[in-house]
Amino acid sequence: MRVVDLTLALIAAGALVALTAVAGLALRRRQGRARAVDSAEVVDPRRLGADGLGEKATLLQFSTEMCSRCPGVHRMLSEVADARAGVRHLDVDLTNRPDLAQHFRVLQTPTTLVLDRRGAIRTRFGGPPGRAVIELELDRLLKENTHA
Repeated sequence: MRVVDLTLALIAAGALVALTAVAGLALRRRQGRARAVDSAEVVDPRRLGADGLGEKATLLQFSTEMCSRCPGVHRMLSEVADARAGVRHLDVDLTNRPDLAQHFRVLQTPTTLVLDRRGAIRTRFGGPPGRAVIELELDRLLKENTHA
């Protein structure tokens, strides 16, 4: 009877490890990918502790003190915003702001939101986004703004 119990325990442990590996790979695959957001919400910069948004677009980054990838994302987003007129980068530390984390459904840091000129959320990135993808999203958004 002990051999059967041990075999079942090993099979259960193996299945749990396999399930965890598949879930981890699925989450890793989604990181840094753009997700279009259909949101009517307009972000109020005062709620974030900022004096305003970008004239054309805003790159809103959510970070925490313990996030090891956040400083690199901060540098990249700042460089992209500085290279484009009317684009602003805001970095909000969620360490002491669980209300904002809950409101914007931030489950990982960094999380980056691309806001249009009105402050509506247009695109969401979970994890560190690539520079090319951020620039592509800004190009798309700015092109929409010129046609509107």
